[in-house]
Amino acid sequence: MTNLTHEELGYMSATELAAKIREKKLSPVEVTHMFLERIEEVNPKIGAFCTVVPELALKDARQAEIAIMREEKVGPLHGVPIGIKDLTPTKGIKTTYGSRLFSDNVTNKDAVAVSRIKSAGAIVLGKTNTPEFGHKSITDNALFGRTKNPWNTQRISGGSSGGSAASVAAGLVPFAEGTDGGGSIRIPASACGVYGLKPTFGRIPKSDPINAFSDLNPFLHHGTLSRTVEDAALLYSVMVGPDPSDPFSLPNTSENIQLAVHNPNLKGLRIAYSSNFGYYEIDTQVQSVMENAVKVFESLGGVVERVNPQIDNAEEWIYKPFACLFSCRMAAAYSALLPEKEELFDPTFVKIIRMGLTYSAMDYKAVEIARSKVWHAFQTIFKDYDLLIAPTLALPPFSIELPSPPEINGKMINPAQGWALTSHLNLTGHPAASIPAGFSTDGLPIGMQIIGRRFDEWNILRASAAFEEASPWANYRPTL
Repeated sequence: MTNLTHEELGYMSATELAAKIREKKLSPVEVTHMFLERIEEVNPKIGAFCTVVPELALKDARQAEIAIMREEKVGPLHGVPIGIKDLTPTKGIKTTYGSRLFSDNVTNKDAVAVSRIKSAGAIVLGKTNTPEFGHKSITDNALFGRTKNPWNTQRISGGSSGGSAASVAAGLVPFAEGTDGGGSIRIPASACGVYGLKPTFGRIPKSDPINAFSDLNPFLHHGTLSRTVEDAALLYSVMVGPDPSDPFSLPNTSENIQLAVHNPNLKGLRIAYSSNFGYYEIDTQVQSVMENAVKVFESLGGVVERVNPQIDNAEEWIYKPFACLFSCRMAAAYSALLPEKEELFDPTFVKIIRMGLTYSAMDYKAVEIARSKVWHAFQTIFKDYDLLIAPTLALPPFSIELPSPPEINGKMINPAQGWALTSHLNLTGHPAASIPAGFSTDGLPIGMQIIGRRFDEWNILRASAAFEEASPWANYRPTL
């Protein structure tokens, strides 16, 4: 039904694919076949997908094609391929959490987000790679190995949704699902040159059958990774809304969020610009890209002013509180497996568990005071501004051989959190996107965060679409 090459199809937007399938210009079976062939060809070079399910995907594609031929009513993602992060339970498909402990785990129930994606008609091609239990900001594990950056396979893809971001950047799927507990959507989106959206906490239900309250500390979000803002709005629109399994899921207050991207202008928007939040060390190439981005926003009618959140001690307000919350979360879930199963864990994950065991209940509760300071610092900005823009990463993607950059501009940084300007927004739950803003001198993507008030995904998507229209990035593709 089509003369498209694998690359032409691979880089077609999800929105266009869905339209062509509904119009019978593309066959869901043929589309699925071609994406599976592209995965077979390209994935060994980057390790974005860790599990591929061709038989199941083609079975679903055949059902999708029957529905189209019968002219049945179909969902907005009907026949469009997608990747699901390997932290997200997916019925009938191996979900390992990047851990040897779960190397053969097949779940019997979909996460709410996956159930909604399937109900909208998407074809799940498989699971995308993640570090063990999503515990770090680079993507590798002992089960599947590394996920490499499609722009340069010697550089990191970011994490923990590195497989999802790399699969989208490489044209293996038009979009993918991800999760963000400390920057895990935004970090790989920046590193891989794609658009990553972390909605307000609670917008997309995050269901845990054992501990329904586990995603509060820090806030853990489902979200989207795509090549276009329009595709992010499309995928987000089918996942959003309350579910009784999640006590913190929110009502969907926007009837059609996709309309936000059809009005891409910044007129009347007041935008705060922070080059480093007042405490990060930022690489000069990232600074240059951000200064150019500010000029784009101003040319589009946005009123941009330089503002920093009033955070006078990042170590005490952000780094230590986040480390406490995250390590305690992991210790509560997995410390009972030590030392018996310790050899099966990533050594860095074991360190995180052991760190979590050192905190007292009083230490844990005291974090709420620091967290409140961060919350109020950002709320103060949003009293006067509609949006806040800032870098996503403090430097371009670094060597895949490094666990973290040792320094920036010759200055030592916090190795866990000092190079990603993201974790504080998992303390507060504000919505944020990472948008491709430019490239380094050696052709590596550099991302910019667009942060909004709680519940204001509309203005984030609106501003993102305006920037995308003025500085389009979707036609820039890595050479694989």
